[in-house]
Amino acid sequence: MEQFVHSAWSIIPFGLMLLMIAVAPLVMEHWWEKNLNKLIVSLVLGIPVAVCLIMGGMSHELMHQVFGDYVPFIILLLALFVITGGIHLSGDIQAKPWINTTFLGIGWILASFMGTTGAAMLLIRPVISTNQQRKYTVHTILFFIALVANCGGLLTPLGDPPLFMLFLRGAHFTWFLHLLPEWAFTGILLLIIYFLLDTYYYSKEDKAALAADVEQQETLRLTGNINFLYLLGVIASVAFVNEGYIKAMGEPDANLLLKNLREIILVVLTLLSYFTTNKQVRFEKNKFTWAPIIEVAVLFLGIFITMTPALAFLKAHAADLGFTHTWQFYYSTGALSAFLDNTPTAVAFHGVASGLPESLAAAQAGVVTGMLGETSFVAGVPEILLKAISIAAVMFGSLTYIGNGPNFMVKAIAEESHIKMPSFFGYMLRFSLIILLPIYVLVQLIFL
Repeated sequence: MEQFVHSAWSIIPFGLMLLMIAVAPLVMEHWWEKNLNKLIVSLVLGIPVAVCLIMGGMSHELMHQVFGDYVPFIILLLALFVITGGIHLSGDIQAKPWINTTFLGIGWILASFMGTTGAAMLLIRPVISTNQQRKYTVHTILFFIALVANCGGLLTPLGDPPLFMLFLRGAHFTWFLHLLPEWAFTGILLLIIYFLLDTYYYSKEDKAALAADVEQQETLRLTGNINFLYLLGVIASVAFVNEGYIKAMGEPDANLLLKNLREIILVVLTLLSYFTTNKQVRFEKNKFTWAPIIEVAVLFLGIFITMTPALAFLKAHAADLGFTHTWQFYYSTGALSAFLDNTPTAVAFHGVASGLPESLAAAQAGVVTGMLGETSFVAGVPEILLKAISIAAVMFGSLTYIGNGPNFMVKAIAEESHIKMPSFFGYMLRFSLIILLPIYVLVQLIFL
């Protein structure tokens, strides 16, 4: 057992888990829709790995992965899911290019503070409603996926799950604000391109449709506003309720409640949101269901367990993988984030970076603290590598429908509204490869 958990064979269950997430929705869509089947896959792959880890002397690593990473990860996602699910924006305003661009820009900014999923679910239906009289709407949904469901969530650990995992590994909450130049460059460029495209398509719209768009306006209305208070509570909890600000939380003899104070606060905020939000707003207007968060919970249970020996192997053999340049981390993280899940991808490449000779040497010298400003190392790895991993994990998730969770959700809601979305490969050929990828290459050439 010990030989297995330290060998390359130990990566296979993790690879199979990611492969199922990427391929199953395409080849066995109806079977994969059931969360029970996802749980079966997680357990079939995860339980044998857990047994091998325990018998191979890695029970501590397994416990840390489950209780130190998985549980905080799911609790944060649950809090954001429930709280943002209680906010509803309704209305129908005129679908002029500058208004559509403003909608996308607001979502792009909100994504870093309420999560890409929360911002996308808050705004996608108002965007569709605003554009319902127009014929040319597909391009708006595509740019919405790129800006709101992906690229916007780069500035805080709340923005996208891979960033929260890097936060748990030592990146300070405010460190992610150092990605502001890349975030601004990408977002502003996408908004400019979108505005020009939407202006072109607007000129092609039928005059009668545009007249109907003017006549059928409805004032925008925001309900469930108390949830913004809870959202501020989540931001404050993640930013300040940690060992960096409350030293006692990191003491070996700290009691269980103190060690898990952040998660306790997040659970309380989740319950407050659920019980103080009008049920009509949550369940009727927002069509809230528990299925998406259950899906994330069961899938990531398998991911985090099977990831444990894979991370240990990658860290131990990082110097042998040939990763010596920043661009290698950027494009490798990006490629896997586009076709697999971006969260385990970011964690895996952080493991590779932490196993490089310079990272190990810095750690042994005691200069790695995870706090910005003291060294050029953040979260135990060279800062430039952490930047490359963070940016690629977040932005490249928009290259396919399966790169990030909100992508498919936005696509499904658009199709429910009779918007004919491109196929899996059509999305790539018509949009991501010709518009997004060149921008992401520019980001690497300019900033990394």
